[in-house]
Amino acid sequence: MAGPRAELVVITGLSGSGKGSVLRSLEDLGFYSVDNLPVDLIPKFAELTRDNPSIQAAALVVDIREGEGLKRFPEVLSAIRKSVDARLIFLEADESALVRRFSETRRPHPLGADRSIVKSIRSEKLQLAPIRDMADLIINTSKFTVHELREFIGERFRGQRDESKILIYVTSFGYRNGVPADSDLVFDVRFLPNPNYIPRFKRLTGRHPSVARYIRSFPQTVEFVERISELLIYLLPHYIREGKSYLTIAFGCTGGQHRSVMMADQIRKNLAEAGFKAKVNHRDIAKHPA
Repeated sequence: MAGPRAELVVITGLSGSGKGSVLRSLEDLGFYSVDNLPVDLIPKFAELTRDNPSIQAAALVVDIREGEGLKRFPEVLSAIRKSVDARLIFLEADESALVRRFSETRRPHPLGADRSIVKSIRSEKLQLAPIRDMADLIINTSKFTVHELREFIGERFRGQRDESKILIYVTSFGYRNGVPADSDLVFDVRFLPNPNYIPRFKRLTGRHPSVARYIRSFPQTVEFVERISELLIYLLPHYIREGKSYLTIAFGCTGGQHRSVMMADQIRKNLAEAGFKAKVNHRDIAKHPA
């Protein structure tokens, strides 16, 4: 009787997106791990994973450092999937996040220092696009800290796939500064009375108890909170079943300081009380109108 097929996790993606952190997380979980393995050696590594009884699971990183050999990777991955349970994780992040990370670490981009970081990032995206299309899991790490990314990978690969494990980001924003590009769901709360027109509230935010109390004093606020909370609690299990690992829910008002802030805080609280892991971010809270 044949035993379970060997498990191999292949990590790839954009430079600066956290591939090393993911590899270390899997290593902590008992995966035999190798960084920057040449593409031509991947089939041999897959055979080792399959045939060596002391290796229950393995992980490797392959990325743009491979150079021209990376073009052969899709064919190699398709071949090894016939004999091992090979899953492909693709890591990416918003361009602004990647630029910031390279600036903070002062490390050059693997594509070379003879061009700008932005040009290197865009070139890398184009080169990796065919591989991204093959991914079993795509993770945008823009909002993850290193700790949060490692925690997410740990939960994902320990087999804990219950409904509380989806990561939810609740964001407030101001429409005058644009809708957050990474939003999955966007709700416009400009229909609520605006505290900005009340002098004592103008320089405060929706986190101030008196401002939050004012916004909550209107029946449409109470009904909206109830209806949106019910909708999200209904939707989240369906997103999870479709493989969604994290979700960004955005609430927008005019300036992003009063109504959307209060709403994001309240929805995050309601989701947490329902058993979901939710974080809140107030993008425009510090941008006071002139």
